[in-house]
Amino acid sequence: MNHTVPYPGVERDKKQQVSEMFNRIAFSYDFLNHFLSAGIDKHWRKIAVRMFSPSKPKTILDVATGTADFAIEANSIHPEKIIGVDLAENMLEIGEKKIRKMNLEKIISLKQADSEALPFSDNNFDAVTIGFGVRNFMNPVKGLTEMHRVLKPGGQIAVLEFSKPKNFLVKGIFNFYFKRLCPLIGALVSKDKNAYQYLHDSVKNFPEGREFLNMMETAGFKNTFQRKLTFGIASVYFGAK
Repeated sequence: MNHTVPYPGVERDKKQQVSEMFNRIAFSYDFLNHFLSAGIDKHWRKIAVRMFSPSKPKTILDVATGTADFAIEANSIHPEKIIGVDLAENMLEIGEKKIRKMNLEKIISLKQADSEALPFSDNNFDAVTIGFGVRNFMNPVKGLTEMHRVLKPGGQIAVLEFSKPKNFLVKGIFNFYFKRLCPLIGALVSKDKNAYQYLHDSVKNFPEGREFLNMMETAGFKNTFQRKLTFGIASVYFGAK
């Protein structure tokens, strides 16, 4: 279980704190995401979605969809239906505006829901995506188990998450940027000094590599593997039901 929280000392559980944080920063979230990553987060989502292409999924669930960037990218492989779920109402509101602007309402729909208690029946989706969301769960294995439950047999999951680079030079630059600059810029733009400090802390404390693959396997996934992206700054974790 991951006990890193956005607002230490506040008497609300992690789920409530994360929802509150994303509602607070929703209106600057997209700008900061793309600015702080120099736009490379878009490239990471493209890679993750392309990994599904050979299986041609017709129905995709995007968990912790936020402002729907992953759901929108998933449209590039032409599924029949994409559903995005998230707890934070303000994030979903922005996502819905983007979807309407792109005339994708017939393909993509968004729903407020708890990622650790998904409101869908068993064996429902051909593929599941989640970008930068698992480390925000109160109980990551529980969330992964829910995603496994709603996948059809043979369905696939792609988990996009930050990881910690191992190269000495990249690691030094990454740590300085992530620990010092990101929280400073994030606090100035979003007006929430905790949110981007939490980003650093949650990435630092979250399991990665084999440890995370073990969590996926505990949740029931098989044929799991990790694909490192951009010198190990991020990873796609892939698996099947």
